Amino acid sequence: MSTVYNAALQRGATKKRAADDGEDRPLVQRNKQRVLVLPSRGVTTRMRHLVNDVEVLLPHAKKDSKVDSKSDMSMLNELAELNNCNNCMYFEARRHEDLYLWLSKTPNGPSAKMQVQNIHTMDELKMTGNCLKGSRHILSFDAGFDAAPHWRVMKELLTQMFAVPRTARRAKPFIDHILTFSILDNKVWFRNYQILEKDPGATAASVAKGEGKTYGKGSQEPTLVEIGPRMVLTPIRIFEGSFGGPTLFDNPEYISPTALRQAMRRKKGQEYTNRVEQSENLRVKRDKYKGREGELSRSKVFS
Repeated sequence: MSTVYNAALQRGATKKRAADDGEDRPLVQRNKQRVLVLPSRGVTTRMRHLVNDVEVLLPHAKKDSKVDSKSDMSMLNELAELNNCNNCMYFEARRHEDLYLWLSKTPNGPSAKMQVQNIHTMDELKMTGNCLKGSRHILSFDAGFDAAPHWRVMKELLTQMFAVPRTARRAKPFIDHILTFSILDNKVWFRNYQILEKDPGATAASVAKGEGKTYGKGSQEPTLVEIGPRMVLTPIRIFEGSFGGPTLFDNPEYISPTALRQAMRRKKGQEYTNRVEQSENLRVKRDKYKGREGELSRSKVFS
C-alpha cells in the first residue's frame, strides 16, 4: 500500500505543477530509470564476470563496490539514493557457490529474490555473437508472464531493470540485440541474441527503392546469434517493500541448494549403511551354519 500511496502523491504533485503554470501542454512521460548493480562479498570468478556482463548490457546502470551480505539490506536503499538510482540489482553470494539475485524498486518496492543457476558468461567460446557496446536492445517476454499475478509483477520488475531509456547518456542510438525472458519449469530463462543481417546492402537498397522493410531478391532474412550471458532464474519470494516487507508470493516448489546437498549426503550415507548391514548379515549367516554337519558334509561323504 505504501507504493500506491507514494505513486498517488507524485501524480498529484505533477498535476498541481501543471495547474500552477496555467498552460494546457500535455504531460510528457519521461523514462528516468537508473539501475544500481552491485555484488556481495564472496563472489567467485564466474559470478564476478556475470555481474560485469550485466553491467555492460545496461547503459543506464551504475556499478558500485562490493557490499557485506551480513549487514542490513536496507542499507542498499540508501546506496541507491546516493547514486541517484531508483532500481537496484543485488547479486548475493552464499558459501562461495550459491548466487542469488535481488531485484528491487527502491525505496518503496516491490522486490523479488531469485536464485541464479546455469551461468554462462560472454567470454565463453560457444558465444559467437557480438554487438555494439552501449547499444539499446529489445525486450522479448514469453506469453506465460501474463498467466498469473506473480509473473506479471516479475515482468514489470524485469522491464524496469532491463529496459534502456532512450535518453540514457551512455546509450547508443542503435538496436542490434534482443533480450529474451522465457518461462519453463516455473523458471525464467534469460538469453541475449544479436540481430545479424546476412546482406545489409541488399536490405538498404530495397528500402531505398520504396519497398519498405521487405527484403530484396538477393537478401536473406535476419538471424539471431547468441551473445551471452545466459542464466536461469528461479523465483523464491516477492516482497511488497524494498528488500523486505510483507510477502506477496512464496514459491512452494523451491528447494534451497543447502537442502539439496544435505539430501545428497544423506543418500550417500544411507547407501554406505546398507552395504555395512549386508556384510554383517552375511557374516552372521556364515557363522550360524559353520558348525553344522549335514548328511552331505565332507566328513561323512569321504569318511
